[in-house]
Amino acid sequence: VQLQASGGGLVQPGGSLRLSCAAYATFNRDTHYAIGWFRQAPGKEREGLSCISSVDGVTVYADSVKGRFTISRDNTKNTGVYLQMSSLKPEDTAVYYCALDIERLCPKTMTGWYYAVDYWGKGTQVTVSS
Repeated sequence: VQLQASGGGLVQPGGSLRLSCAAYATFNRDTHYAIGWFRQAPGKEREGLSCISSVDGVTVYADSVKGRFTISRDNTKNTGVYLQMSSLKPEDTAVYYCALDIERLCPKTMTGWYYAVDYWGKGTQVTVSS
């Protein structure tokens, strides 16, 4: 399994950015999974942001991004996922990672999902600055 994130860059405060994650994997028809996003700012722990379950499309968000970020699946690709980020703030500056948890659904909260992740993608840098 390989995860490839893209779409990061420099954006002004209040701006928007969309991240993409392509998951290169072959799953059986019955395989379910949770796919989502984390971020890590310098000197801080990796923070779970959002997750979407393959079975039912249920989404979970961290309080820090709820109402500003939207996760969605890429329907043209079996396991792709997007993160639409709006109303960006300087504190959103971080390296963003996509993550895949096989054979489980999204957790009820993003806290602690870090320990359930099976696969990590390489990060993409997001910088929010004027």
